[in-house]
Amino acid sequence: MKKILVTTDFSNKAKTGLRFAIQLASQQVVELTFFYTYHLIKPTIWSDADFASYKKNEAAKNEKKLRQYVNSIYKNKGIIPKNIKYVVKEAIFADSSIREYALNNHFDFICAGTRGAGFQKKILGSTTTSLINFSTVPIIAIPQNYRMNSIKKLLYLSDLTDLDNELKKVTDFAKPLGAKVALLHFTSPDGLLDKKYKIAEAVKKCEKGAVDFYFKDFKKTDRLISKINDFATLFKPSMIIMFTKPNKGFIEKMFYGSNSENYAINAKVPLLVFNKKD
Repeated sequence: MKKILVTTDFSNKAKTGLRFAIQLASQQVVELTFFYTYHLIKPTIWSDADFASYKKNEAAKNEKKLRQYVNSIYKNKGIIPKNIKYVVKEAIFADSSIREYALNNHFDFICAGTRGAGFQKKILGSTTTSLINFSTVPIIAIPQNYRMNSIKKLLYLSDLTDLDNELKKVTDFAKPLGAKVALLHFTSPDGLLDKKYKIAEAVKKCEKGAVDFYFKDFKKTDRLISKINDFATLFKPSMIIMFTKPNKGFIEKMFYGSNSENYAINAKVPLLVFNKKD
């Protein structure tokens, strides 16, 4: 059974991540762990015993709050919770706490909501963008305008490097959902000729009809995010999937740094980001 760590800070906008996780769990059997991290400061006049008692009480209070928060979303959607857990953890930095817990407890994905565009909102959403840049566990970033819908079509952005490994991960994610996969690659017309053999070999390893391939011309003056959004407007994917590693490959260069963060925050559909292997 796949394990998904679903993060929240109890805000209204963070509910999008929970709603997506609940939708995902309605289409396949997964275990959802709802996770809240918080930070406590010890007053200088308190003894260690006083602070330990305070920490215990706060942990119990926050777990109760988390349970009520999550259950209210299930109740609002008319869904009975199944295979769910609740975890609260005190830590200074939320992003590192989430990454550490997900890695040590062998989670398959981390699901987190984003907060929208703009400087102030980007700072508020810095936990999710930090996870995208540094987590070795795949991240599912959910935009603030997400509404629960059946996951039917996945748009996989590919630079065609490590295609066998990446395509297997994408199709393994898609198959339990019964979702269709579209592979989108941007290239010059001449550049595509050199990749035909690699594409043909990858197609042979896929189940018949499991993946559709789309190749679009790309010029140096084009903006990749705009080109992706143009295609997504027509294709209407339920999710966008990409593999990212700083300074490696065509897609990674275009999405490196603030560009990848901006896309995750501004995206109109959920974004699944895998860490690209060497």
